[in-house]
Amino acid sequence: MQPRGKIVVASQHYPPDPSTTAAIMAEIACRLAVGHDVVVLSGTPGALPASQTGPGKPRVIAVKNRMTGKAALVRRALAEILFALRTFLALTKVLKRGDVVLTVTAPFMLPYAVAAAARLKGARSALIMHDLFPDVLVMAGLLKPRSIVTRVIRAANAHLFRALNAVITIGRDAEGPLLRYRGMTANKIRFIPNWATLVPALRPVAADNPFRRAVPARFVVGLSGNLGFTHDPEIVFEAARLLRPETDIHFLLSGWGIGFERLKQLQAESNLPNVSFVPRVEDAELEAFLAAADVWIIPYRKNVAGVSVPSRFYNLLAVGRPVVLVSEPEAEAALTVVENGLGWVVAPGRPEELADAIRAAAGTDAKAIADRAVKAAAKFDRAAAMDAYAGVIDELLGNPELAGQR
Repeated sequence: MQPRGKIVVASQHYPPDPSTTAAIMAEIACRLAVGHDVVVLSGTPGALPASQTGPGKPRVIAVKNRMTGKAALVRRALAEILFALRTFLALTKVLKRGDVVLTVTAPFMLPYAVAAAARLKGARSALIMHDLFPDVLVMAGLLKPRSIVTRVIRAANAHLFRALNAVITIGRDAEGPLLRYRGMTANKIRFIPNWATLVPALRPVAADNPFRRAVPARFVVGLSGNLGFTHDPEIVFEAARLLRPETDIHFLLSGWGIGFERLKQLQAESNLPNVSFVPRVEDAELEAFLAAADVWIIPYRKNVAGVSVPSRFYNLLAVGRPVVLVSEPEAEAALTVVENGLGWVVAPGRPEELADAIRAAAGTDAKAIADRAVKAAAKFDRAAAMDAYAGVIDELLGNPELAGQR
């Protein structure tokens, strides 16, 4: 007999928002809508794409939301608090006893609102943990490890994790930090890695690639996507400065966020001849852009382990490219790189080591790494991930505590 409870997905980011989080939440919501009544509380205004509408698709309810620039910290914080409050009020209207509500960690106030509303209405709650707060803010240097704000957030987290019925992690490294909270138990944790949005297949480096034509160098180092507070743009630029005499190596950069603004500022000051910027690449051109580079960099600051996992990582593997990851070795992406022989892991804050890894990549026959990258990407399968999400939600619909299900 099919459970009668419905599923509510609460997310600030949802189509037509072009972000990775929006795409992930839409994929999950549409999969859950197969056999279930699904309602989405979305903080993104605008018309849904045709693929997200029609019979068997989730019903989307817009929650008033004011998006601000990532650098506008105070305005952004106020807007996110207001969105969390509006979502809480919306949940109190749509949730009923026995329902399940699924949310994500951005904005960071949203999980608290969701857990509180679920508890109030007798519903069950699950959190997809993309980032662990306040750790991600400490890592970015925005909070001190022992500040009052940090302690308050950690205290709030203990109540949050006690109230949640399930926490879905996208990295194996997240379990340890989670279990430090008294309110968290191992039977609540599920590991479901993200997936490649591109079909895993080797894309050879082609001279006629539109993004590569203007690059004179033989070996191209790519950097793509959102560079937020957890990323380190300086290490990339300093590595480019160290590699400036080696004219056969060129940096091709495209993305957005505060980190890319910093990169553009550094380039304006130094005008390195081995660095080029490309405007933000649309989804239709992503495959060609990722195939334009010989190796890709993912530059994190210190203490990323258990805090954040780069979603772009899986698409880099899908096109058959090695990666140079700036990260602690115990972080999820670093574990995957080492276990599968997919590239190099460099300690954060050491641009000379990053430059050495790029030199090593330029001098390596990448065919074997490319083959391993494509095989690894195939393991991170969208359908398998969707089935895993559906399994967790079905467990919650039938068993609020997930007791003894591991």
